[in-house]
Amino acid sequence: MAERIKIRVVPNAPKSECVGEYGDAIKIKIAAQAMDGKANTELIKFLAKKLGISRNDIEICTGETSRDKLVEISNCADVRIKLLS
Repeated sequence: MAERIKIRVVPNAPKSECVGEYGDAIKIKIAAQAMDGKANTELIKFLAKKLGISRNDIEICTGETSRDKLVEISNCADVRIKLLS
């Protein structure tokens, strides 16, 4: 079962980390520049590691070139809880 979650990305951070809620989204700092898809690649890598799933289970549905993204995550339950813990 797939779960969709809103994410607010802050690129160019010293390290990749989840910093908390941002309205109805989750704010994540990413240690990559927002150019040539580097931040998106790092976001998927970070989410996969944090959630303990494969990168193939994560898809950016909307917001490829925006800080606000809608991400679909498969094969993982309680995504929001795991990211905020």
